Amino acid sequence: MKIAVLVSGGGTNLQALIDYEKSHADCPYHIALVISNTKNAYALERAKNAGIPAEIRSPFSVLGKENAEKATRDEKRIAISDAILDLCRKYQIEAIVLAGYLSVLGGSIINEYSGKIINLHPALLPKFGGVGMWGHNVHEAVLASGEKESGCTVHLVDSGCDTGKILVQKKVPVLPGDTPESLYERIAPEEHKAMIEGVCILASMNKN
Repeated sequence: MKIAVLVSGGGTNLQALIDYEKSHADCPYHIALVISNTKNAYALERAKNAGIPAEIRSPFSVLGKENAEKATRDEKRIAISDAILDLCRKYQIEAIVLAGYLSVLGGSIINEYSGKIINLHPALLPKFGGVGMWGHNVHEAVLASGEKESGCTVHLVDSGCDTGKILVQKKVPVLPGDTPESLYERIAPEEHKAMIEGVCILASMNKN
């Protein structure tokens, strides 16, 4: 299954997927493309080092500086989503993986790749999902709520925000004295496992 991995930052989950593909002859997926919505994402360097084609699709690159500054959040979101859809068609991508991608896809791409887009979320959905719940915001909310456990979720992407069918969850305890940073450090290795499992499940679901 040819996948595109969408990234915004360091790309540690992308690296986990790269390493798994390289070390498993029977890996059910092939990373054919990496797309970032920021030009400074270190994930782009990881793609380059692995010899994977990489593209940037940001509001500025898609709309131009002047139009991007005038556009609403939804207009930017749809413009980027449509640009990503064009790239996925060009590279004959079969499924899309959101690996720390800090934007929301919308429009035609959701329909065209229905059941073929997964996202990694740094909490145990359906808790701590939705608009504004990303990165350390999630870990801060978990700690503030007094939860005894947290973790991560890989789910199918639909037209909502963090609302699609759950495929994989990994749990970790919340410990006394935890900070958002220490909780993240405990969850991160589980994210890598969940990401690989989620993509393998997606591949099995979409066998021709």
